[in-house]
Amino acid sequence: MPNADADRPDARVLAVDPGTVRVGLALSDPLGLTAQGLETFVRGRGDFLAHLAALIETEGVGELVVGHPRNLDGSEGGAARAARRLADRLRRRFGLPVILWDERLSTVQARRAFPPGSRKDWDRVAATLILQSYLDARGAAGGAES
Repeated sequence: MPNADADRPDARVLAVDPGTVRVGLALSDPLGLTAQGLETFVRGRGDFLAHLAALIETEGVGELVVGHPRNLDGSEGGAARAARRLADRLRRRFGLPVILWDERLSTVQARRAFPPGSRKDWDRVAATLILQSYLDARGAAGGAES
């Protein structure tokens, strides 16, 4: 299903930090300069794709960024292959550009934002870090996709 928001200059970018249990979500501002954490979706507590569809519609999302957890040597493990499959599903379902974005160490960085032993909301923070990294790289490249 093609999405008209993809062509809007003020279309927002939605980041997804996929996990087997928890999925962090973050959203750009309308100018595509800053990332704000949204929430963490817990799998099994509703329909994830329907949840994304509602966010895409209400927030005017025109592009998706999916965290791609490559190994430190750059190779793909099981989690990276799962992220690639999710990105393919999102492309087919929403008709939007979906970018796989290297998220190595984003969870480590997110954990450092909280006191030791505290779970808090690492997934949402990781999604925010992934999205900000993507937005910064896109801005440095003059708006081109990385």
